[in-house]
Amino acid sequence: MKKQFNTTGVCIPEKHYMVDTSDKISRIMEMIDGGNYFVINRPRQYGKTTTLNRLTGFLKTSSIYFPINISFEGISETSFSKEALFIRAFFIQLKKAFKSLGNDDLETFIDKSSIPSEPHMEDLDLWISDLIQVIGKNTVLMIDEVDKSSNNQLFLDFIGMLRHKYLKRDVENEPTFHSVVLAGVHDVKTLKAKIRPDDDTKLNSPWNIAVDFEVDLSFFPDEIATMLKDYAEEQQIKMDISFLADRLYYLTSGYPFLVSLLCKIIDEKILPQNQTKEWTNDDLNKAVQIALNKENTNFDSLIKNLENNGELYEFIFNIIINGSEYLFNLDNPVIHLGRLYGILKEEQGKVRVHNRLYEQRIYNYMSSKLETSGYATFHNITASYLNHQGQLDIKKIILKFQEFMKEQYSTKDKEFIERNGRLLFLAFIRPIINGRGFDFKEVQISEEKRLDIVITFDNRKFIIELKIWHGEMYHREGIKQLCDYLDRQNETIGYLLIYDLRKESGQLGKNVEIEVAGKSIFTSWV
Repeated sequence: MKKQFNTTGVCIPEKHYMVDTSDKISRIMEMIDGGNYFVINRPRQYGKTTTLNRLTGFLKTSSIYFPINISFEGISETSFSKEALFIRAFFIQLKKAFKSLGNDDLETFIDKSSIPSEPHMEDLDLWISDLIQVIGKNTVLMIDEVDKSSNNQLFLDFIGMLRHKYLKRDVENEPTFHSVVLAGVHDVKTLKAKIRPDDDTKLNSPWNIAVDFEVDLSFFPDEIATMLKDYAEEQQIKMDISFLADRLYYLTSGYPFLVSLLCKIIDEKILPQNQTKEWTNDDLNKAVQIALNKENTNFDSLIKNLENNGELYEFIFNIIINGSEYLFNLDNPVIHLGRLYGILKEEQGKVRVHNRLYEQRIYNYMSSKLETSGYATFHNITASYLNHQGQLDIKKIILKFQEFMKEQYSTKDKEFIERNGRLLFLAFIRPIINGRGFDFKEVQISEEKRLDIVITFDNRKFIIELKIWHGEMYHREGIKQLCDYLDRQNETIGYLLIYDLRKESGQLGKNVEIEVAGKSIFTSWV
């Protein structure tokens, strides 16, 4: 049976191509060796369950550890309504874990345990001590999907009991778990905040014994390369492994789901059509285009989180559409929420959208919202924008956009254009390049808030700078910066689109082509 790239559920080495995360597992094992309690709080589809399974496999081979790997995903809502029901559901999860380990003695121990018919947390406290003594090894409890109980006091009582036993284990030698690992999107302080909103108690977590989890679960280029090498050797595929690993990281920032998604698309959608045994950068670009135009659970969650959080939407709008910059500070609730959902990250002390695929998906989503808002109507964008050589004619597109803006807007729309001018252009070009290329913005902030758009189309790159007019001095500086950017991109032609929002401007409708430092710059005022 051919192995696959997996984007659903836990990854299994015998079935799926996997990144070698041995270094990450070793670092987590150091925490377990130290008897630490901690939370792996990472966004959805970030490899938490696979990491717990790999830890379980490693611990099973140890002579000193005994792993218990359970998930609260298998516990019903009803079970969180009453202590007795929760404890019995917890027992069932333990029994399943012991069964998977092939330990009949512990299954029998659960069946014969003298727990009251209506047990309380104190009864579970005593029973856990008995269980640890029966096991006779350093027992590691791992609980996945703790978000299942994210608004429930019973779960907080449960981890409060574990905390109590942890504090007594060294002082009074009380038998308890050697290490406890919780996994979910939220950290336990966030869980507490969700049910205790008052300022005095919302950060008073019963899990304050936990150490920080600082292992980065992102896939780095050298790790991605291990998966590509395994795949290439098994399937006899020719590829530049180092280059493609770097490109995958560049596009995804190592988000595990997105790395696997692009690989899966190339393997299952693109190579069979090409009928080749070679991966190229062109294949990767095609995979990006396919991914951005298809639904998946990850992108669905991304958009849902933006739709459900108005402040987060506006914050990200300002970052990726207006080019605003913010210092990264997790005390800011909006930044904290964006990081929690995996939409935002820290980069050199600043807030950034986590990865380029997310940026592009958000552009498409915000462009579509603009199109259906009633404030922007795109008609007659059906003409061919290819030149006689079949290449994209960016100059023709800009001139058509200039005409569109003259017909649709005037100085009375200044406020709307200041907010949505860049998005208007993105929405305008989207149907033109749809299916043939993809556009993404590489943000480069200057004093005049310039924002570069890089369009790839049939393997060619076009760089367009959008800016609002702020005077001749800033304009000259902007041209210089665009030339510098073209140098870094190894391009000689650039395009400059200027929104001139002055009430009386003699520049509107003007188009100029100039040569600067060996670069050709086409400038258009709208």
